[in-house]
Amino acid sequence: MTGHGPVVSSGDEHEQRFRRVYADNFEALLAYALRRVDQPDDASDVVAETFLVAWRRSRELPPEEEIRLWLYGVARRVLANHHRGGTRRQRLGERLRQRLSAVVSRDPGGEVPQRLAVRAALARLDETDRELMMLTIWEGLQPREVAEVLRMTPGAVRTRLSRARAKLRELVGDDPGSPGHELDVLTGTTAPKEGR
Repeated sequence: MTGHGPVVSSGDEHEQRFRRVYADNFEALLAYALRRVDQPDDASDVVAETFLVAWRRSRELPPEEEIRLWLYGVARRVLANHHRGGTRRQRLGERLRQRLSAVVSRDPGGEVPQRLAVRAALARLDETDRELMMLTIWEGLQPREVAEVLRMTPGAVRTRLSRARAKLRELVGDDPGSPGHELDVLTGTTAPKEGR
């Protein structure tokens, strides 16, 4: 029998794909979770549970171009359970905590002094509107992608997003053209124009 290198079993392929999904999406998911919990340790628990779900369902994962949206959807449900239960998830190891501190230090929202006022205004928005704003501004998703994560129509997302932005401006009370406007605070820059 002639050898052409080691044969990769379907189990190995399965594990390799999960490792790629983890590596490609870990930081984005951690940033997503950090923006939605009060304690950084809770964010690591949310990410761990999200990837646990992904591992258990890894043979059913969507195609690569859809995987991040799918993970955001899973993380959103994990967060809902986290907030409902009010209990902490099992702690991750030191390696995850080291990566957490690296992401926290790069979060542009953490570098702006006015972020507390913006967070307070975000907290006063309806839960869906707050999530629309966060997915659009912080996660950089387009309305059609937000619609997929939240299981809404793109048209409904665009309408609610427009209203949510207006409400946030009203709550913060900033002039949209001035430095420190709430979208600048959220992103470190002005918000990109919406795509379809």
